Amino acid sequence: MQETPDTPATQEERLAALTDRLRTVYDLGAAQALMHWDQETYMPPQAVGLRSEQLATLSRLSHEHLVSPETEATISALEGKDAPDPKTEAGATVRLARRSFDRATKLPESLVAESARATSLAQPAWVEARQRADFALFAPHLEGIIDLQRRTAECLGYGDHPYDALLDLYEPGARKAALELVFEELKERIVPLLARVTEAASREATARDSVLLGEFDEAAQEAFVRSVLTDLGYRWDRGRQDRVVHAFCINIGGPEDVRLTTNFSPARIDKALFTSMHEAGHGMYEQGVDPAYSRTPLGGGVSMGVHESQSRLFENLVGRSRPFWSHYLPRLKEAFPEAFAGVGTEAFYRAVNEARPGFIRIDSDELTYNLHILLRFELEVALIEGTLSVSDLPDAWNERMERYLGLVPENDALGVLQDVHWSAGLFGYFPTYTLGNVLSVQLYQAALEDHPEIPTETATGRFETLRGWMEEHVYRHGSRYDPEDLIPRATGRPLTAAPYLEYLEEKFTDLYAL
Repeated sequence: MQETPDTPATQEERLAALTDRLRTVYDLGAAQALMHWDQETYMPPQAVGLRSEQLATLSRLSHEHLVSPETEATISALEGKDAPDPKTEAGATVRLARRSFDRATKLPESLVAESARATSLAQPAWVEARQRADFALFAPHLEGIIDLQRRTAECLGYGDHPYDALLDLYEPGARKAALELVFEELKERIVPLLARVTEAASREATARDSVLLGEFDEAAQEAFVRSVLTDLGYRWDRGRQDRVVHAFCINIGGPEDVRLTTNFSPARIDKALFTSMHEAGHGMYEQGVDPAYSRTPLGGGVSMGVHESQSRLFENLVGRSRPFWSHYLPRLKEAFPEAFAGVGTEAFYRAVNEARPGFIRIDSDELTYNLHILLRFELEVALIEGTLSVSDLPDAWNERMERYLGLVPENDALGVLQDVHWSAGLFGYFPTYTLGNVLSVQLYQAALEDHPEIPTETATGRFETLRGWMEEHVYRHGSRYDPEDLIPRATGRPLTAAPYLEYLEEKFTDLYAL
């Protein structure tokens, strides 16, 4: 596009003008995030319709501002003569601005607003359907969302499959065909390992996780969880934690306001802790981004796969490790002396690492987790390409649950209705959980190579070295580097499933004496 008379003359001025213009877009996005957080936490139930219209308005305004002729003229001018070096912050800003602009211009304003309205209405419908275990209450909303997702994919464009367009929104550069290869590699190694573990577990007299069950005061749980998150390095002066049905972390515009949510089980001690550690991994990533990147294209995590690597790293590699519980079990006993009297560190470590197929993804162990994601990945692809209808989704879900995990849900709340993602229109999001699992081990091993003392520090409740390594190699960069650049910079090689599979095999061979 030709420059307009108002387009700044120098590259420095153009970059400043672009950044200033995009701040309005990011501020509108922060307002949307705050409204979403409020809807999930404190908003009155009768406000759903009003909130859906408010979110649709903000989406439309943000879209209009981003796709304006002035924005395009400034980006085009920056890409012309004397374009900034792509490796610099300025070059990354232009690249990411172009990506956002191109995506937005391909999406009609009506589609953007319609999607915001549909998901806002679908979320409470999903909550009610889940409470009643009645998929029919949610099905019409899901049908509408899938239609919107297909239209979105067609507008964005793709090479091999419409699902690729949706994947790219959460994991830049990811493709369905490449993911299928990753899942196949994982399935080939995990399924037989799970069979061996299940056989070994069948010979045990009692379930290992029985020590985690009891009656646990919610206030005492909250105090313990808060102390752990403080030790990990989550900044309470930049965040907070609230209760929701389905836990999440949300960035309200920058590292200065990153909020967590969780849920508590009065009958199981580990649920709130690991949920909170998971979300704190996301939160520390967002809080660790260079503050100078706030309200710019460089702000926020680079992808959901990299984001998930941090949540799974702190939930599993730290929180389910022997060193961690050698320090925190005595503190847990102080909070619940009667519940854990006589429970040793090794027994507790084995309890929080019990491998057993279950219905609920967020409660699943490290060994079975990716099978839950594989199920959702396959169903999402089928829904988007039209080879599976919404009416047949519950049966398809149950069939795959039986095939991969040997279980059939007794109702839809334990099956097809358990996740919030589809009501939020997050098609293409689920595979990033598996990418995060794989990357968590690759990044953790790289940190250990530089700092072998990390497990010893974990055993004393200190995480400065581990968190500092992540801040240096991952957090501070925000979105400056795409995953295909960031991961080799941090670990010395591209994404590979080998370290993750070796970790699983070594850990569960030890846990079950295989």
